Amino acid sequence: MAGEATRPVPQRSNSRRNRERILEVAQAALRRSSDASINSIAKEAEVGIATVFRHFPTREELVLEVYRREMRQAVDAAPQLLAALPPLDALREWMSVMAQYAMTKQGLAEALGSRAARDAIVAEAYPPILDAIDLLLEAGRNDSSIRPDLTAEDFFLAMHGLWRIDPQGDWKRQSTMLTDLLIAGIDNRHRPQA
Repeated sequence: MAGEATRPVPQRSNSRRNRERILEVAQAALRRSSDASINSIAKEAEVGIATVFRHFPTREELVLEVYRREMRQAVDAAPQLLAALPPLDALREWMSVMAQYAMTKQGLAEALGSRAARDAIVAEAYPPILDAIDLLLEAGRNDSSIRPDLTAEDFFLAMHGLWRIDPQGDWKRQSTMLTDLLIAGIDNRHRPQA
């Protein structure tokens, strides 16, 4: 009918499953190599190349969505960890999640190629990551395990070393060492009281 608002057509369930499968495969493939091709991703996802392009018209769009997916998974881990662990332990585990994210982020940055695309995705990721940090820090401030003067921005800046680790090197040991140093520095239980 004329003038009637059109409603968005919901994605069919098999289309949603295909999209998720493509993203899962692309995420794993781009972790292995930033040069993973659309053809290899389609083959491993057991879909046609046209299906990949229907969901992601360009390789850059696929890589950007994988990056967003990784970021959402890292951010979503914060409340899940807090539900299962004391705040300081949840923060330590979350840093392990972020270390894995940092390793993927470096490969995805190479896959994106365009500096503008990299800058845009980093700007998009920053606020939700700060929110996740703030959630974890607030829980730690509430139980007095984390020093009260620490801000999310301070913690993010201190965490920046995770993004500098070479994914081809001894990144697991290095990320554990950085995590241990950072957690020791914010642990309010062992801090001299003024």
